[in-house]
Amino acid sequence: MTRLIVAGGGGGDAVAAAVLDRALYGRGTAETAGDQAVILTYAWDRLLVDPAPGPRTAADFTGLRALTPSVYAVPGEAKPVAPAGSTLPRLAAELPHTFALLDPHHGVEGMVRQLEELIGHLAPTSIDLLDVGGDILAHGDEPTLRSPLGDALSLAACAQVNAEVRLLVAGPGLDGEIPVEALYERLETVVHTLTADDVAPIGPVMEWHPSEATGMLTAAARGVRGVCEVRDAGLTIPLTDGGAVIHEADLDTAFRRNRLARAIADTTGLAEAERYCREICGYSEIDYEREKAARFGAAPEGPFRPRAVLAGVARFAEEARARGVSHTTFRRLTEVLGLSGVQRADLRALLIGTQPERYDAPLWRL
Repeated sequence: MTRLIVAGGGGGDAVAAAVLDRALYGRGTAETAGDQAVILTYAWDRLLVDPAPGPRTAADFTGLRALTPSVYAVPGEAKPVAPAGSTLPRLAAELPHTFALLDPHHGVEGMVRQLEELIGHLAPTSIDLLDVGGDILAHGDEPTLRSPLGDALSLAACAQVNAEVRLLVAGPGLDGEIPVEALYERLETVVHTLTADDVAPIGPVMEWHPSEATGMLTAAARGVRGVCEVRDAGLTIPLTDGGAVIHEADLDTAFRRNRLARAIADTTGLAEAERYCREICGYSEIDYEREKAARFGAAPEGPFRPRAVLAGVARFAEEARARGVSHTTFRRLTEVLGLSGVQRADLRALLIGTQPERYDAPLWRL
């Protein structure tokens, strides 16, 4: 018996898919016990991990394993081709699931083909499309959206496959892109409320994975409450009981609502989808990554000075507390302090080593 979970936005959604699989299916009958889902996901990590903007293709890896003519599994021994980076091989090495590469470079038509090939190959007993935070339920042109394209591509593809796909949203509002009040109007049944036990298996992964939304989902399931500041823009996200809940939403309604998803439904290339994103949203998130990569590339990496770093964290904490913020992510601290992605691990080790009482895994309590 095989299950298929599509990680709508890639990145942390792939980690959350592993949680979902265990929470919803891992404690079922003897027939399902021990089975693990196939997780179909983008290789689309942010610049702290991958200096190359946008999603990766199969050509950006060595050691992939073909599942179908256009779908490849990413095993633990796979490696991204430099200078590209990816969290997927390490995820595959540390989690028992099969991670398969969702490649949008042939547009939504190519993604539909990948999905239908994989469904034909696996004959899955269930297919879920998962999004952490809920921006997949957007109209697609809201000014608060930061990353509309990836979710719109996944939504458009799943809405067109010849199979029943269930749309799930975990931790409504944790991505900070759509007001929670608007999201709850678009959500339907509560499927599950995550517990500390549900997220325990990904605890070691969240020690190194940079996803902020899935990090907050993990923290919420563990009972952490407060206000978390995230991203380079300093968005504030409430950590509430609702942050640990998984809801179902209607896939067809979500697709009809999402202007961007409808516009890109027949695209045959990623550049074409990007053009629609610029027309509808006023920008493409890959353009933002290109601009940010250019800024990072122009600035040489400075030395890691522990005393200066601790002083910088203390200043940030004082200012953030004055704004009513109780927690932040290591990604946020890394960017505030002007550190590199490589130095993020140094920062984390320094803070946990000197102030372990402030570590509300995987967040930092201010």
